[in-house]
Amino acid sequence: MLVPDDPRVNNALGMSALASGDNRRARDHFMAATIADPAAVPLFINLATAYRSLGDDAGEESALLGAAQINQREFMPQLRLAELYQRQGKGRESALRWRNVVQMTAGVVDLPPIVSDAVKRGNAYLADHNAQLQGDVDRALGKRISELGPAARRFSACLDYSLGRRKIYTNQCEGVHFPFLPADEYFDRSFFPWLDALEQRAPKIREEALKLLSTNSEAIRPYVHQEAGTPQNKWSSLDQKLDWGACFLWEYGKRNDAVCALCPETAAALEAAPQAIIPGNAPSAFFSILRPRTHIPPHTGVTNTRAIIHLPLVVPDGCRFRVGGETRVWKEGEAFAFDDTIDHEAWNDSDDVRIVLIFDVWNPHLSTEECALLSDFFALTEAKRSP
Repeated sequence: MLVPDDPRVNNALGMSALASGDNRRARDHFMAATIADPAAVPLFINLATAYRSLGDDAGEESALLGAAQINQREFMPQLRLAELYQRQGKGRESALRWRNVVQMTAGVVDLPPIVSDAVKRGNAYLADHNAQLQGDVDRALGKRISELGPAARRFSACLDYSLGRRKIYTNQCEGVHFPFLPADEYFDRSFFPWLDALEQRAPKIREEALKLLSTNSEAIRPYVHQEAGTPQNKWSSLDQKLDWGACFLWEYGKRNDAVCALCPETAAALEAAPQAIIPGNAPSAFFSILRPRTHIPPHTGVTNTRAIIHLPLVVPDGCRFRVGGETRVWKEGEAFAFDDTIDHEAWNDSDDVRIVLIFDVWNPHLSTEECALLSDFFALTEAKRSP
């Protein structure tokens, strides 16, 4: 017998009927309970359970959607909808709900077992779903994407983000942030036509670097040097250690004549590059020496007004470099440019040293006039800091 105005009584009677296997009577009681209290999510979940026991997918979906409409942040309606759509083979709908399940628990520690199990199932389903979708995309669009040329990398990043396989990183500038510049992880090589000439010098630059490092070890110093009393942080393991060493040819706009004299080919290559000359700020150029089994933690740079050039000189197997969502392997003699205000890190997992020539130039998306104005701006701010 229904008690239309009392949701608690109808819910109790529905639970009793469900336990005894009288699923139709359970459905009727739960329906009456939701009518009496249309804002109670658990009542709609119970109604969905009764419909599922009856094999009524449409009824179950309606009840679960009713629960979700009350509060889209409720976990159980999203989970039950994900499971329902997965059983029905509705890939798009189930992926959407499983994604909700996973995102709702992101960053939460000590999840209850039922929730932890749901997240594992959700991640497994999404991985399989995305793999199948990627296969469909490759078959349907692969040829057209490959014909995009340099733009293929950008479109592929869009696909990877849509499939949940990568993040989109933005500029994180510790100093000057120039608005509205493209936040591209690796700059397209076409912006730097002079890289070909730089690469032709790579063998001699490599010889100079190896000779310098073997005969003038005093020129190498720790890249990370924190002030005494700095609290423990991600750089502490590298602080004042040569695990990540540097030998500077230019540093904050000042030329190291002694090192440049020992490395004339390298100095000439740097002078031929369109470096940004800003007294007290730029350029900086150095041999970056990463010892075996060393990791440079994720970090971001000072300003997006520059591009950072890497010319790999000595790269044993097991070395790699990540900028944003893309990880690459350095190749000796092949230069590239990236935006260091996008989260990046490096690894040397080999048993040998890794050496890269690193220097900065203007961001290629800046106009000549913007670069000139920035030079004057930096000069003014530097003058203000001087006594």
